[in-house]
Amino acid sequence: MRRMLAPALLLAALLLAACSGGRTRPAHAGWHGRAAAPDASEKRFHDDLSRPQSSRYRDGSDSVPDGPPPDISQLPEPVPRVEPRSLYGNKSPYTVLGKTYRVLPTARGYDERGIASFYGNKFHGYKTSSLENYDMYAFSAASKTLPLPSYARVTNLQNGKSVIVRVNDRGPFVAGRLIDLSYAAAVKIGIWPKGTGLVEVRGIDPRQSSAELPPPPVVTARPPGIYLQVGAFSDIDNAERVASRLRDAHFAPVQVIEAQVNGHRVRRVRVGPLNDVESADRVSVRIEQMGLPRPQVAVD
Repeated sequence: MRRMLAPALLLAALLLAACSGGRTRPAHAGWHGRAAAPDASEKRFHDDLSRPQSSRYRDGSDSVPDGPPPDISQLPEPVPRVEPRSLYGNKSPYTVLGKTYRVLPTARGYDERGIASFYGNKFHGYKTSSLENYDMYAFSAASKTLPLPSYARVTNLQNGKSVIVRVNDRGPFVAGRLIDLSYAAAVKIGIWPKGTGLVEVRGIDPRQSSAELPPPPVVTARPPGIYLQVGAFSDIDNAERVASRLRDAHFAPVQVIEAQVNGHRVRRVRVGPLNDVESADRVSVRIEQMGLPRPQVAVD
């Protein structure tokens, strides 16, 4: 049953309901991939949103179900349908960890590439930012900007596997991450067990016919690369000054690329391509330690 919360507690619950705390208990998958029927203790489980985030969850770290992954091929993907906006989780703008985000009015036209991660047991059964129960065996996802609920097609750019997800949560708030997938969605497109992957996320307008839904992108033989954009400058001298600092610090390769943004010419300073997500995370930290802004991740 949905409970009314004090404004401060509600804000914390909605913005940080996922991607930052523990799990109920290990959920054991049945033959068809769904969680087995809860025992008596699970039926008594209650997600206490009035508790502070640090002590709200039973476990301190995330995990996946014990044993081999369930047969995800037997789980149906969600069928996009028109739904009213959730009463919770759509506050815009909102701020988490000092950064402000704005929720988009619709998922239509949304098309972004970046790094996907996933979440599992730690959050299974707990409330999402829309105050739905998180089910790691459903094809769902968390986004910082897509409206709740909405739908998107997520494609692994490294193997071409694709899944339609229902976005019902906020996150991930880890730097450099674009989307957090449920455990089932991560297994479906091969993000599990590695933990991260390069993806394209295309928003779906459920008012469109199935024939109009965005198809998966074409995955070429050349895998996409990870780049870190350190800044975008209208002044070429400023761009070259930052690029020189990065080269002097032995980052390589460093590129200054011209681009058009809203009719204005800018110079983007980028480091890369980098070999993998772990390398990108390490380089991002080093760039911040130089006193430069946290780089934005670009996948090309």
